[in-house]
Amino acid sequence: MQLRRTKILATLGPATDKPGVLEDLFEAGIDVVRLNFSHGSAQDHIDRANRVRDLSKKTGRRVGILADLQGPKIRIERFKDNKVWLEEGQDFALDINLGKLDGDNTQVGISYEPLAREVKPGTRLLLDDGRVVLDVVNVENNTRVNTKVVVGGDLSNNKGINLLGGGLSAAALTAKDKEDIKTIAVIQADYVAISFPRTADDMHEARALLQAAGSYAGLVAKVERAEAMEVIDEIILASDAIMVARGDLGVEIGDANLPAAQKHLIQRSRELNRAVITATQMMESMIENPIPTRAEVFDVANAIVDGTDAIMLSAETASGKHPVKTVQAMVRICLETEKQRSVKTSQHRMTDRFDQIDEAIAMSAMYLANHAKVSGIASLTESGSTPLWMSRISSGIPIFAFSSHEKTLGRVTLYRGVFPIYFSHENMASAEVNRFVVDKLCSRIVVEQGDSFIITKGDRTGSSGGTNSLKVVTVGDKPVV
Repeated sequence: MQLRRTKILATLGPATDKPGVLEDLFEAGIDVVRLNFSHGSAQDHIDRANRVRDLSKKTGRRVGILADLQGPKIRIERFKDNKVWLEEGQDFALDINLGKLDGDNTQVGISYEPLAREVKPGTRLLLDDGRVVLDVVNVENNTRVNTKVVVGGDLSNNKGINLLGGGLSAAALTAKDKEDIKTIAVIQADYVAISFPRTADDMHEARALLQAAGSYAGLVAKVERAEAMEVIDEIILASDAIMVARGDLGVEIGDANLPAAQKHLIQRSRELNRAVITATQMMESMIENPIPTRAEVFDVANAIVDGTDAIMLSAETASGKHPVKTVQAMVRICLETEKQRSVKTSQHRMTDRFDQIDEAIAMSAMYLANHAKVSGIASLTESGSTPLWMSRISSGIPIFAFSSHEKTLGRVTLYRGVFPIYFSHENMASAEVNRFVVDKLCSRIVVEQGDSFIITKGDRTGSSGGTNSLKVVTVGDKPVV
């Protein structure tokens, strides 16, 4: 039985609210859902989260929940006729004082008041994900930015604004985000994604706000700003995972630089023992079409080969015509790509010295798994750290995280090759624990008579960081001890 290692993260929305669709997505194989706080009400997100929790209990498949904060939206305002056509070479102005509905083909209002103070002649502005390009000519009275159209075309209401190379000072956490954090605490999301962080301090602030609200969710830094790339190690270390958010990042650093940036971000996240999500337009054509393009198939496969933990769907599942078919297509791509030898081998940390016993046990288990004939690894874990370390090593061996903590089970839903199983072993003898693990893996058709697998655990139940033993168990007729 081939288990898919790469996790699939699907955004919920109107398309998944239709009767039976979420159930079909569970069956198709989603691992984590995304609640996009840029759209919908607090009650919408609570209702969707409750449905996911209920289905997780009903199906016995723990599906994680990621809440994605909107962050600062640096946008133009609206046009009188909803959209305009801009000609290359024409003059066009962005004016803070212009009314929200007064835009025309010569000017439009902007929602970001500091813009006029943060640009200068020659600054390049990219609107609507770079589809329209403007060069700043001058600034009047710190309120009106006069530009020349470099790349024209249709421009419609509320499109985003980026600076080529970055440099906008908007704070990562807005008043709306801080209010949404209260809803996220009610939902008890497993992860919270922070939009547009510039420094590690943005992530520290978000963590403090979440904990004050009663949430200990893992933090995901969405790498969207050019300046974030300059301090990326600090941002990764301040987070529990990162998201390669290829839309805004590609606009700010330039599309040609994006492939190398994606590979670097995935590599550094794995080296620093953090999870990584690759996102944006992975199966974009399937919003309308029932099959992906060949380019999309290659894009998904390349992210898997690079070592991403998860691949994300946005509008494809939230509002697209074929949400279930899109997930099914992704599953097929994952399973075929994961058969490649390059995806199963790793030299990660082969020459490192380990200061913690539990970390050394995790690395030893993976070395043994990749060099001996074993069918899987059962990691009895309190915090989820041991399976996280294991999952940083490329392998074809499934890792089963056995834990009694809902928070831990939710966290590991994002880790590549890690599968959560609820298990409370309090007051159980070691032999009883081993037998339970064997029975559980046999019931999931993961191991059979004669198969060997690895168990890692600690002597002290309920103690985080206590993994200190590794045992190889062979499934047979004799009692397991």
